[in-house]
Amino acid sequence: MVEAIEAYLAGLNHELAVFLISMLPIVELRGAIPFGVALGVDWRLVYFLSVIGNIIPAPFIILFFRPIIEYLENTKLFGTLASKIKNRANSKIKSVNKYKMLGLFLFVAIPLPGTGAWTGAAAAALMKMRLKHSLPAIVAGVLTAGILMMGISFGFGELISHFF
Repeated sequence: MVEAIEAYLAGLNHELAVFLISMLPIVELRGAIPFGVALGVDWRLVYFLSVIGNIIPAPFIILFFRPIIEYLENTKLFGTLASKIKNRANSKIKSVNKYKMLGLFLFVAIPLPGTGAWTGAAAAALMKMRLKHSLPAIVAGVLTAGILMMGISFGFGELISHFF
């Protein structure tokens, strides 16, 4: 399914495709950065578009995830799915909850499957972290994950040579 979405978006303006892919759950900037680099988009633009696109959903997830999931859990049609989503997010909370903001930052910053801004924001919502505390940690995590993904996608040596 991800490949189909990326194939469709590749037919669009490359910059717009990078931006939209970075907004997708699971894929996020971890998929958008290699995608943009492969399309030949300037590395600075890839980083900027991926970071902005990845950050945009976070405040909405922090504010609305918990109430929506709790409502959906009480419905017949979506109750099971909502419970599975909530349980998955709750399983991530254990590692984040111990260190709060630092834990949230590290969770979002490390580019591994199942981590990122979407899951971090969902975890923050379930931990009832305030937006003013959780969003800076998520933004810092996204910025760091973007640097790491640029280094992985572009090569750290190549990336550093652009600065010196």
